[in-house]
This record gives sequence, structure tokens and C-alpha cells, in this order.
Amino acid sequence: MSKQAVLVIDVVRDFTDPKGKVSHPEAAGIVPHIDRLVSAARERGVLVLWVIDRHRPGKPDWELEWVRPHCEEGTPGVELAPPLVPADEDYVIYKRRYSAFVGTDLDLILRDNHIDTLFLTGTKTNVCIRATAQDAFSHNYRVIVPRECVSTDKPHLHEANLEDIDRYMGQVVSLEEALAVLGGEI
Repeated sequence: MSKQAVLVIDVVRDFTDPKGKVSHPEAAGIVPHIDRLVSAARERGVLVLWVIDRHRPGKPDWELEWVRPHCEEGTPGVELAPPLVPADEDYVIYKRRYSAFVGTDLDLILRDNHIDTLFLTGTKTNVCIRATAQDAFSHNYRVIVPRECVSTDKPHLHEANLEDIDRYMGQVVSLEEALAVLGGEI
């Protein structure tokens, strides 16, 4: 079994669909690249985890004090962007904060599966990807971010956060470079 895992973070309709509550055009553009990476991961025995932002409508939620309501439980906004679909062997994790580690059992799942390297994909680069990368680094995971598999709605924030991740928390690589090491030794 590989010691690597692919995390697909917040690639849901509220971000990718033009009618989504917090959509941005760049998010839809990463879906085919993520689909390609996930397909390769499955072929190579690499664990895939789907991390979905999901909030309870009408209930107190600290994050929603700062941003408009989105990804509400029971709405189409929390559905994965087509054609993405979890396989039986994948994990689906729901979160209510920017980092996939906060308030979830992500770290336990990764440790139970002897994972030491994370390929982070999804949206938004400057929010949930950045927060998850920082927490992954703090938990001693190797972080790899395939550039074509992350997005945000502000190009300058996208680039600045990728630069910070590459300098301080892990590696930012092309999708082709990620595919070259996926399932192998790094």
C-alpha cells in the first residue's frame, strides 16, 4: 500500500457551478485535472479522501460569521462536482472550518493508513488549501500541491499562496510532475 493520499478539498457545486453560492469560474476548470489525478491514484493504490465543506443552516457557525452562507447541509451545493464520485474504498470527510484537520478525524484516518505524503487539490488556494497545507506540515506530513488542481477567484492570492506553500510547507509542482511520483517513492 502506498504511503501517499490525495485529498480533494471542497470541489463541490457551491464552488464549481455558476449558480453556486460561492462559485468562481476557475473552480470548474480544475475538475478535469483532479479527475485525472484521482483516476491515477486509484490505479496505483493511492488513498483518496474527499473533504467537503458542510454547514448546518440556521445553526450557529463561527465560519459563517465571516463569510456568506454556502455549502449548506441538505442542499445541492455540497454535492461533488460532476463527474467526481467517491469509490467504495475512498473516505468522505465533512468539515466546518477552512482546514481539513480541524474538527475532523482526518489525521486518524491518515495515520491508520500509514500515510506520510499528501497531494492537496481543490478550492480555494488562499483559504482551505493554504490552511490544510499549513496544518498538514504541522502534523509532519509531506505536502505536494499540483498547480493545475487548485484554484481561487483572485489570481494574485492564488500565486502568493502557492509561493508560500512551496517555500514553507511543501512542494508546488505541475500535474505531470505529481503524476510522475504518485504511488512511487519520493
